[in-house]
Amino acid sequence: MTAGALRSEVLTPGMRVGLFGGSFDPVHAGHLHVARTALKRLALDRVWWIVSPQNPLKPHAPGDLARRLRAVEAAARAPRMVVTDIEARLGVRYTADLVARLTAAHPGVRFVWIMGADSLAGFHRWKDWQTIAARVPIAVIARPTDPIRARLSRAARTLSRHRLPQSRAAALPSCLPPCWTYLTAPLHGESSRALRAHGARPASP
Repeated sequence: MTAGALRSEVLTPGMRVGLFGGSFDPVHAGHLHVARTALKRLALDRVWWIVSPQNPLKPHAPGDLARRLRAVEAAARAPRMVVTDIEARLGVRYTADLVARLTAAHPGVRFVWIMGADSLAGFHRWKDWQTIAARVPIAVIARPTDPIRARLSRAARTLSRHRLPQSRAAALPSCLPPCWTYLTAPLHGESSRALRAHGARPASP
C-alpha cells in the first residue's frame, strides 16, 4: 500500500463513500464497471476498493495480497477511487465486522456497500448478512451472469419492500437502512473465475 493510498482513506462527516469489497483475483474490467457505475449513479465522493485477504465463501485461497493490491491500484487510478487493505490491517474476516467497525468509527460518513448482481445471488450466505443490510444501504450493479437469479434471490426477496427505484439512486447514501437499489448499465461480461480458468490476464480498463 502506497503512502498516497493511505492518506486518501481520510474521511470527514457528510462524505458519501462506497465500499466495494472483494478478493479481486484478478481485477478486471467488470470490477471497474461496477465501481464507476456506483460512483456516478450514487453521486459518491469516494469508492473504496477493499482488497480482502481471503473470501470465506470461496473454495480456493486468493493470490498474494500485496500482488493483488498492486494490480487493483494500477486498474483503479481514476479520481475518487481509493484502494485499501483495511480488512487486513484491522484483522477482520467478515464484511459484517468491517461495516460495524467503519460505521462506529465514522458516524457522520454515509457509507454504501457496493456489489455486483452475482454477489447478490449469494448474499444470504454471508455471515450476518441481514445485519449488514441493517447498517448500510446497498447498491447492486447489474452483471451479465444470472441477472434473474440475483433479483429472485433470498436476499432480494427478503429486502424487496426496502428497494429504492434506480431513478432515485442518488438518494441512496442518505437513506436509512435497510435500503437498497439495483442499477442497470451497459454490461461487462468478464469475471475473475473465467480469467483464472483460461489463464488470461485481466483486461485493460
